Amino acid sequence: MRQEISMDPDVREVSVQAGGVTLGGSLGVPTGARGLVIFAHGSGSSRFSPRNRAVARVLRAYGLATLLFDLLDEAEEVEDAGSGELRFDIPFLARRLAAVTDWARMEPELASLRLGYFGSSTGAAAALVAAALHPDLIHAVVSRGGRPDLAGPVLHRVQAPTLLLVGGQDVGVLELNESSLARLEGLKGIQIIPGATHLFEEPGALEEVARLAGAWFRRFLGRAELEARA
Repeated sequence: MRQEISMDPDVREVSVQAGGVTLGGSLGVPTGARGLVIFAHGSGSSRFSPRNRAVARVLRAYGLATLLFDLLDEAEEVEDAGSGELRFDIPFLARRLAAVTDWARMEPELASLRLGYFGSSTGAAAALVAAALHPDLIHAVVSRGGRPDLAGPVLHRVQAPTLLLVGGQDVGVLELNESSLARLEGLKGIQIIPGATHLFEEPGALEEVARLAGAWFRRFLGRAELEARA
């Protein structure tokens, strides 16, 4: 059963239709939003992830709309709790994320917003695969403690500017991110958060993730870039 927590006052719950299932979502749209960041959480998590919700609050303060959603519906969660297969089925998760993206594009208040993905753990791999499949739609990707290596076969096809955020003490994942960075061919970057472990629980670590992610998304989803291209 999902853990219910108090909602942020600027966020409302929505039902997201994706791939023939109904998924729970948390949507926040600040006044004058300049882009939409869709979150893909990691294995065993949900839209109630306290870390992703903390990052989302900062992104909204940067003028970005945010959509956190459950990658699995309730029946799928029950199935996955026993097998653990769906949470590591990257092609499946990428298709689910792409379907949610299609839903967002059909929503009147979101349809005009430039789109980005924020992925954590296995969700980062799903975000990169979905971005590779839809290069015309996704304009920025940020990975937090992600597993981009699991998107290996399509990394060279990712055109969206991609930022990898990794804890300095998350040694195994850091090595995987560094090797994956070399396989990305578009605009890319990696930022190592000193002293941080995989969950970025250390003082100031998650705040630094949110700051770096906000700057990346504002750069590629914000009005400034649109004006520069005009």
